[in-house]
Amino acid sequence: MRDDEILSRISALVTEEHELRGKLSAGEVTSEEENARVKELEVALDQCWDLLRQRRARRGAGEDPDAANARPASEVEGYRQ
Repeated sequence: MRDDEILSRISALVTEEHELRGKLSAGEVTSEEENARVKELEVALDQCWDLLRQRRARRGAGEDPDAANARPASEVEGYRQ
């Protein structure tokens, strides 16, 4: 996945999150449904940002950014902030 594709995916995930919060406010989804989906979106966003950082780091080091791979959610979610 190229950087622009990753950024488009991030944008789509953020848009979905905002729409979901609007649906919660409108009573179209329950808070449990909203919370579960938001958690999934947060994990997907973390994976996208991680992949983008990997690509940028590889590019900065003179390496091939296409060699970067998406890491599993269990690994990305275990990072300390």
